[in-house]
Amino acid sequence: MLNFTLAIEHPVIIPSKKVHLDGILHIPKDARGLVLFVHGSGSSRFSVRNKQVANVLNEAKHATLLFDLLTPEEEIVDDQTRELRFDIEFLAGRLIDATDWCIKQLITHNLTIGYFGSSTGGGAALRAAAEKVNIVKAVVSRGGRPDLAGESLAHVEAPTLLIVGGNDETVIEMNKSAMSKMHCIKKLDIVPGATHLFEEPGTLSKVSELATLWFSKYLL
Repeated sequence: MLNFTLAIEHPVIIPSKKVHLDGILHIPKDARGLVLFVHGSGSSRFSVRNKQVANVLNEAKHATLLFDLLTPEEEIVDDQTRELRFDIEFLAGRLIDATDWCIKQLITHNLTIGYFGSSTGGGAALRAAAEKVNIVKAVVSRGGRPDLAGESLAHVEAPTLLIVGGNDETVIEMNKSAMSKMHCIKKLDIVPGATHLFEEPGTLSKVSELATLWFSKYLL
């Protein structure tokens, strides 16, 4: 078990089968929960958008872990073939390994666990949540593809918030379809004027606000 100083960022290395994944862990003082970020296609632990959301969660006393789902070598392959970013079972497996690492290394902090997924990471987060029903207490998906979780949707028990941009019409319909297959507490929030990446002024701040309210309610 590792010791982490509170209120600063720590680079971490997470074992996953035969590889290791790089991450950034931040545990604020009096942390109430831990949110694992599951990034989308072509992104990483350095995602500016996820980092912005993580900073807001840290201010609200939630610990955060931003980590790479792929190794540098796998990213090179995926950039050429795009074969891994849509392999939801593979990505969910990496998330589960990261979750197990957190449970082991942070046991003394007594943190409840939630997932924040973006794009294809939204599908991976829900797939993993369906397998970790006794561990994962809340899920938030930003511009996500929950539909990619397939049959796992019906087995998710964690309260789930789906956030989609108002101008991201195709993804709105995908989220509505996925939500109809879920039996847990669920909500769809549509951010007016936002496109898929929430690059419009103020839209990502709205995502941060909605996610913080959701996690603060359910990561008890």
